[in-house]
Amino acid sequence: MKKSIAVTALCLLALSLVFSACSDSTTSTPAPTLYERVGGTTMITDPSNPSTMIEKGRLTLRSVVDSSILVIAADAQLAKYFPVLFAELGASNTSGLSALSKNFTDFLCSATGSKNTAYSYTGKSMKDAHNPASNSRMGALADSADFDKFVGDIGVGLAQNGVTVSNNKQLVDDLVALLNTTKADIVQR
Repeated sequence: MKKSIAVTALCLLALSLVFSACSDSTTSTPAPTLYERVGGTTMITDPSNPSTMIEKGRLTLRSVVDSSILVIAADAQLAKYFPVLFAELGASNTSGLSALSKNFTDFLCSATGSKNTAYSYTGKSMKDAHNPASNSRMGALADSADFDKFVGDIGVGLAQNGVTVSNNKQLVDDLVALLNTTKADIVQR
């Protein structure tokens, strides 16, 4: 009798191990972040500084930012927001342009999921950065139409870097959705 109880207990233990090993509680791989989708942490040579390595994700975002800044600068509808920057550029001073590129790139790196602390955004809040009362570099409060125009100009910058709705609709949609999360803070009139 004791022997059959021991055998039954062993069988039950074996069955419970088999069933627990076959359970549906398998861990799924998390979806890649936007940062990973634009290149992630793969280190590559920085074309702007060939003796330096840069994460591919940061290079992609910086390239889009730099292209977009040029598109935005040429956009007459948005010129009223950047009088200080245009005055500096007119005087051959590119320090403000460099700072804008770095801050916007840092913001996008942080917002898309970069874990590299060297790329953390440490600038003003979106509300303060886009309010002339707290940022003397801003020329006016933004309205909804100009914000939408800005997002469209970022789309042109994406396309100039090979990212279009036709070849990567989901990535473009996700980046636009990310930008739209800032709209409530940026649009202040």
